Amino acid sequence: MPRLALRFSTQTLLLQLGVVVLVVLLSGTVHAWLVYGRIGTEAENQALTLARTVASDPAMRSQVEAISKEQGTPPATVLSAGPIQAAAEAARNRTGALFVVVTDETGLRLAHPDVVRLGERVSTDPSDALSGKEVTTRNTGTLGASAGAKVPVFAPGSTTTVVGEVSVGYSMESLGQSLAEDIVPIALTAAGSLLVGVLASFLLRRRLQRLTLGLEPEEISTLVHDQVAVLQGVDDGVIGISADGRITVFNAAARRLLGMPEGSETPGSPTAAGTGWEGAPVPAQLKALTQPSAHDAEAVEIVAGGRVLVANARKALHRKEDLGWVVMLRDRTELQQLTRQLDAVGTMSAALRAQRHEFANQLHTIAGFMSIGQHGQAKDYLARISATGPLKFPVQQAELLQDPYLQAFVGAKSVEADERGVALRIGPETLVREHVTEPQDVTTVLGNLIDNAVNAAVAGSSTQRWVELELLDEPGPDGGTLHIVVADSGDGLGSVDPEKVFVEGFTTAEPAESGIARAGGQGLGLALVRQLARRRGGDVRVLEAGSPGGPGAVFMATMPKVTGAPDDAPRAEAATEPPPAAEPKEGQP
Repeated sequence: MPRLALRFSTQTLLLQLGVVVLVVLLSGTVHAWLVYGRIGTEAENQALTLARTVASDPAMRSQVEAISKEQGTPPATVLSAGPIQAAAEAARNRTGALFVVVTDETGLRLAHPDVVRLGERVSTDPSDALSGKEVTTRNTGTLGASAGAKVPVFAPGSTTTVVGEVSVGYSMESLGQSLAEDIVPIALTAAGSLLVGVLASFLLRRRLQRLTLGLEPEEISTLVHDQVAVLQGVDDGVIGISADGRITVFNAAARRLLGMPEGSETPGSPTAAGTGWEGAPVPAQLKALTQPSAHDAEAVEIVAGGRVLVANARKALHRKEDLGWVVMLRDRTELQQLTRQLDAVGTMSAALRAQRHEFANQLHTIAGFMSIGQHGQAKDYLARISATGPLKFPVQQAELLQDPYLQAFVGAKSVEADERGVALRIGPETLVREHVTEPQDVTTVLGNLIDNAVNAAVAGSSTQRWVELELLDEPGPDGGTLHIVVADSGDGLGSVDPEKVFVEGFTTAEPAESGIARAGGQGLGLALVRQLARRRGGDVRVLEAGSPGGPGAVFMATMPKVTGAPDDAPRAEAATEPPPAAEPKEGQP
């Protein structure tokens, strides 16, 4: 049967408990050993003091000297009844010592707790004391283990003549009893420390489980690898914000979509993990999505880095725990461009249907002349058509635009404007001699400016609604620059700051007041075209703010490196940036 692996938190708890128990036991043992050593030292000092007292007694010195001068040693019966034995026993009983032993200059006992030992040689070496030194000892003698001291006994009136020595000892058993009394607070302290350590270990285990959401280290490692692989492998931008307002995730796609420079992910940067979300250099619309009042708000469109992005935010929850916000960014620039291209096809189709109708009428006229035999008039009619063109182009002076893409695009715009009652005309200063090499960017800027102008003209108070367009190319060694000027008959910007109309999200609820409108009403047109032009090194600005009653505002766009010689122009189908396709007029085929 395989052994079940313990969870990491359980392993950590057991390890902590083992460490705590080991530390407490080791500390208690060391403390007890130190206490035992202190008690033994105190016993030695106490024995030394008692031995000095007994050895310095004048009567004791005289009696020991008298016996030392005699030949031999008195018998035990004499010594047991003598004053030396009486004095030694009195001192022992008074102090609780294990023994107080007095010897002569040869080490024979003159006083001993066991009278049968009197007259015998001491069991421990008395040479240090008999040589005039005071020593402390821990020995095991006839009475057991003891901690004591040996002190010389000098002859009366002398400090050099040693006539005997006094040995005093305290039983090690009594020291153990003293240690047992002192060990109680040590044990209580150790038990308290162990209890605190165990409690702290359980609290740490609980916090560890909460911080790791109950995941094991292997699971956390796998999640980190999966997170890095997913976040860096998707094209969508992902931004994670913790519950306390710190950035936790900011993947490379988010930096790319927001137009942030390389290296912005390094530590200390405004978007690095751990920095504040409120101070991050991101559009204000993204920050608004993570406000408490914007819980799971609908997606919004923003313009950043020359791209149209769709952003939405969702609350991140885990077992009812608030983990913060997740902001998702998706690039809709290409989708919007494809949509505009399809709209362009619809607009072109509407224009072609109108011209086909006109062409059919001309054929019917020629057929009528032929059927009634008016061959001369039919011939003159064909000559006029040959001189002026078989069809009437929607915009006058279109020949000033020598680029076919611009001609087709402006023609389609004129059909749409005409359906809304606005005349689109080309100004006399227009002259485009080169071909457009970047039709997608050019038609994006031009189309948005024309759309805004048409909307302003429709909303204006003037009865003559018109939009005038002037284009001028300026050749250059690395590609020509195209200058675009668009004016309208609207009521102008009014009191609106000219720079405010380029702010992302700005739109006008009352076009009559400002003279500005946005395609789709999203406030992205002018912000997008300015970012697009500036990305190419150009700009879009307001030349004239206009006035109520007309003429309206005048916008100018400068786009470098978008034109070239006819040989350099692309021959493939150009992606255009038209407005939404207009429906044909009533009765139009």
